[in-house]
This record gives sequence, structure tokens and C-alpha cells, in this order.
Amino acid sequence: MVPPCPRIASPSLSRETTFGVPPHPHYSRPPQYIRNVPPELYYPYDYDSCSCSSGSDTARVSFRGPWCVCLVVCVVVATLTAGLGLPLALGPHRNENASSEERLQLVRKLLKDSPLIDGHNDLPWNLRKFVHNQLNQLNLSKIKEEDPWLTSKWSHTDMPKLLAGGVGAQFWSAYVPCKSQHRDAVQITLEQIDAVQRLVQREKKYMQMVRSSEEIRTVHREGKIASLIGVEGGHALGSSLAVLRTFYNLGARYLTITHSCDIPWATGQDTVTNEGLSDFGKIVVREMNRLGMIVDLSHSSVYTARSAINVSSAPVIFSHSAAYSLCNSSRNVPDDVLKLVAQNGGLVMVNFYAYHVACSVNATISDVIRHINHIRKVAGVEHVGKHRNLLSLVKKVQS
Repeated sequence: MVPPCPRIASPSLSRETTFGVPPHPHYSRPPQYIRNVPPELYYPYDYDSCSCSSGSDTARVSFRGPWCVCLVVCVVVATLTAGLGLPLALGPHRNENASSEERLQLVRKLLKDSPLIDGHNDLPWNLRKFVHNQLNQLNLSKIKEEDPWLTSKWSHTDMPKLLAGGVGAQFWSAYVPCKSQHRDAVQITLEQIDAVQRLVQREKKYMQMVRSSEEIRTVHREGKIASLIGVEGGHALGSSLAVLRTFYNLGARYLTITHSCDIPWATGQDTVTNEGLSDFGKIVVREMNRLGMIVDLSHSSVYTARSAINVSSAPVIFSHSAAYSLCNSSRNVPDDVLKLVAQNGGLVMVNFYAYHVACSVNATISDVIRHINHIRKVAGVEHVGKHRNLLSLVKKVQS
């Protein structure tokens, strides 16, 4: 008889940790049940990195998901418009003495004309961690007025900030910790996708789920935040192409190939090997190309990144990374990979997380600008974007 697959919530696994445990996360069960079931396994090493695993790859396949390219181009245009549009729009006649209010008005016009797309937001994991995906315990408009959000160092997202920041589109992360690998990663991912969809529906006055670049533009014209889903970590697939296709059909529009850990078919940023994508990993990338699903390489090892870029027939992204030559975090992108991104037509979205732009707990906007300028110099202006993530992280960049 085959023994049952262990689940993260099982008593035997919950006894593995000495770090303490939060309540059980299954929002779909009544409170009376939740109070009487074994607690969820606590992930002490994953909380601080949820936003924060070879051979020759020459084969190419025809790209049959053209909207994916459109979306990447949309991200490029949006981020460049927002980050570089002010000086470019003013051109040689720009007024160096313009007041802050005049500059702000121009920025607002640019953001109204072109959607600013944020590549990664970990609010859904905080929903699971703090309120077990029970949305009746969340008021996104007044999130900082009550615990646990009031005292948390891990969450800065609320509706007033999203609206004031002019966010045109948001990728919400369906993140699953590495310790769920080979256990219940697929189930957790489904629950996180469900949480995102219910959150957006609950905030339908301000947000709307979208699945294509045209829908992004339509929702942006309506004055709402276009909401998309990115699955963070290939272990969420359970090494199944059917699961990949299911996630796509549920609205996921990018997959982060790995989180920090190695998975059976790719290596993550913390790998101790020099291997990249396996043969199956290359099949995963090609299937993503066929579907029109963006390949995200943040958290991947450099070996996986090089391999995936070589295999992919569509532009790739790094949804929340920076320049390795300026800060040698394993999350960041070396110059040789930046050059490959340029050849691929892809995009590096600069992370605003202090540890990854300054290699310390303190960072400033000047540090972020250094990374943007470096990536622009090495890869070209068409291949640099931004990912703030200050909305969901503790060590954010200071202005």
C-alpha cells in the first residue's frame, strides 16, 4: 500500500519546527473547525524572501501566444513612460525650473495615458499569513488602522497607496514556500489564486481581473487597476504540465520558474550546483511560450536564467531583481545575463527592496536610480523597468 503524501498541515510535519506556528490557513472551513485542527507549518526562512533553483539549449519553437509579447511590450512602455517619461516628454524645451506641482501634474498625465504595471506584489501571502484568506477580516481601504496590519513590518499595500501611486496594473503573486514542495504546493497555489480573485472581486470598484494586454488597456481607460496573477515558484506545478495549463486557464499570466530552492527541473538562486534547466524544464518553458505565459526568472540561478533565455522564443522578465554588479545579491542579474535579456527582447524590473539595491538595511532612491542606469547602460533603455515591492516588504527604500 502506498503511504499517503504528507501535507504541510499534518501533525507530524508541524512537529518539525521549533519556531512557533500560526493558525491553520484553510479559510474554506468554519472557524470552529479551524480552531481544532493542527496548525500550519511555519516557514521562518521564507517570510523574508517571498518576494525577496544543463547543457546546450539551442532548440526554438514558434511562438503561438502573441499576447504575451504584447504584455511584455506594454510593461516596457508603461515603466519607461512612468520612469523616464517626464524628461523625455519635456524634451529640449523642458523647464528646469518647473515647480514640484507642475512636474507632478505631468507625471499624472503620463500615468493616465499609459498604464504603470507593477510586476510583483505579495499581499496575497500576507492575507494567508495574517487572516487565513478570510477576506471579511480585511478592509483594504483602512488596512493600517487595525492589527495585525497596523503593527506588521511586512505589509505596506492598501488601496489609498495604490490609487495615489497611479498603479495602472498589478501582478498579484500566488507565492508558495519552498517547504511545500512535494507536499501540498499545488493546493496552496490554487488557494492563493482563489484569494486573489476574491480580493479583486471584493474591490471591484477599484480593481478588475484581466487576462490580456487589450483588457489591461480597457480597464485602465475605465480608471481601475487591472489585476493579473503571477505564480511564484515552479514547485507549484508539481512537475505537471497539466497543472501549468490549469493555472493559465485560471488567469495566471506569468510563472516564476523557481523560488530560492532547487526544484526537480530547474535550480534556484540558492543552488550549490552549476546546473540549469533539465530537459523537462525546457519543455515547461516551451509550453509557457505556446500558452502565452511569461517566463519570470527572478529567484532563478544564473544557470537556469541563461538556459531559459536561450530556450524561450518569447521575451522573458525578471519581475523583481536588480543589477548584480552593484549589489551581489543572488536575486540580482549579472551583466552577461543582462546582455542575454537584451538579445531576447526581455525586461528587468528593478526591485526597490533595500537588501537588493544597497546590500544593506538602508537604501535610497539614488540607489535604485544607479541600478536603473546600470541596466540601461548594459542592456539598453528598452529592457529596464521597475518593481517597487515597497508595498509588501519591511525594508523599503527611503525617499
